[in-house]
Amino acid sequence: MAQHIAIFDTTLRDGEQSPGCSLTYPEKIEIAHQLARLGVDVIEAGFPISSPGDFQAVQTIARQVKGPTITGLGRAVEKDIDAVWEAVKDAEKKQIHIVLSVSDIHIERKLKKTRAEVLQQGIRAVQYAKRYCDEVEYSPEDAGRADPEYLYETIHEMIKAGATVINIPDTTGYVLPQEWGELIANVFKFVPNANDATISVHCHNDLGNAVANSIAAVMNGARRIECTINGIGERAGNASLEEIVMTIKKRLHAYGYETGVDSTQLVQTSRLVSTLMSMPVQANKAVVGANAFAHASGIHQDGVLKDRLNYEIMTPEEVGWVESNIVLTARSGRHAFQHRLEKLGFVLTGKDLDKAWERFLDVADKKKEVGDLDLEAIVSDEMRIAHEAIRLQAVNINTAFPNGMPTASVRLVNADGQEMTESAIGTGPVDATYKAINKVVGVPNKLTEYTVQSVTEGIDAVANVTIRVESQNEQFIGRGADTDILIASAQAYVNALNKIVASRKDLRAKAPAGV
Repeated sequence: MAQHIAIFDTTLRDGEQSPGCSLTYPEKIEIAHQLARLGVDVIEAGFPISSPGDFQAVQTIARQVKGPTITGLGRAVEKDIDAVWEAVKDAEKKQIHIVLSVSDIHIERKLKKTRAEVLQQGIRAVQYAKRYCDEVEYSPEDAGRADPEYLYETIHEMIKAGATVINIPDTTGYVLPQEWGELIANVFKFVPNANDATISVHCHNDLGNAVANSIAAVMNGARRIECTINGIGERAGNASLEEIVMTIKKRLHAYGYETGVDSTQLVQTSRLVSTLMSMPVQANKAVVGANAFAHASGIHQDGVLKDRLNYEIMTPEEVGWVESNIVLTARSGRHAFQHRLEKLGFVLTGKDLDKAWERFLDVADKKKEVGDLDLEAIVSDEMRIAHEAIRLQAVNINTAFPNGMPTASVRLVNADGQEMTESAIGTGPVDATYKAINKVVGVPNKLTEYTVQSVTEGIDAVANVTIRVESQNEQFIGRGADTDILIASAQAYVNALNKIVASRKDLRAKAPAGV
């Protein structure tokens, strides 16, 4: 009988800590529902103590999303644990996740404590959490750089205190696969009660070894892997869920390992996360990248035409690269539209569905035929716009070639319904538009990145504009989608400025750097 390797998804917690990748409340709910359809075992829905918004999102996910265990992260202090419990207590299956440093670097330089003090703090935290919840996970942060003897002692004591899962993090992505596999094997060798808990790992990708380290851990006894969609996360990110799932499916199945993930949902989930987090997936990304099953070499093309097995170790269909034959038009019914959205991972109701339908009809009138990629772009864009405090109501842009004077006039409306109009001259139409918007919003920032990507082929394609701006040493990503590149550019800039404004109002405590 196959041994189950549990998949713990932390896209909504560690993944959201990627610079500029913050999600709105509805976007978090959308992703959580899709993760449930994907079939992950655990969803880490957030860090509840960090803000009222994050608490509400975790609580809603706990109440609405069925199937996976729902957990939230808390530091080893009572107020954090209280917040996690209040957020997840209504879940069908729930868990409290506690993190506390274990390396001497962290203990001495971050916590300013002794090993003994930290050990006792961890024991008290686990015992406190057990009053609330049967399932308690303990993560000794920075285990990859810790003294192994102290790590073994910590694991032993936390299991004695009641922890049901011990998650061992390579927080800085420092350890090599062979070293990591040996460390996990030694946990079972030197911790007498290691088999009384599930041993999990959480690997970062600073040296590009996160997936390899995770697999090495499985081969040495770990039975749970923490990972994220598209490998997003702090710095260079986390272990990539889709790569782990397919590695287990294609290579570790022979060793008797399996996951419960529906691999045909991988591409769809990847696209949803990429779109909502404004974090494009690189073309050569394994499994879900645009070139993952592309063949340019004549030799490769000839081999694939004869038999795909010549150059492909998995089929596109296995991971969800299946083109839909359904093309929507302005004559398509609302029911067909809603059904297609649900297939793509968007579950919209009420006013959100109404606004998305109106946006679809507008694009369908211009584009005539709207495919899945178009739908993903315009619906996710409308979801962003619907929840923005400052909205773009109108834009008028004039330019001329070769010696024109690009000008732009914009009209924005705030949450109180107040309309604000400004005009500006720029070096180009986009520059003029951004200067006009800046006059209205008045938030100091610097544009550091501007990219335009065609969603589909053809002169009437929907364009995705992604920008990155910097304000007070923080980075914010904005995204807009429209058949008109200039309008999409304006939407992307307003989206980024909304995030800056929201961050200025948000006095939340910062989440820990991540396990």
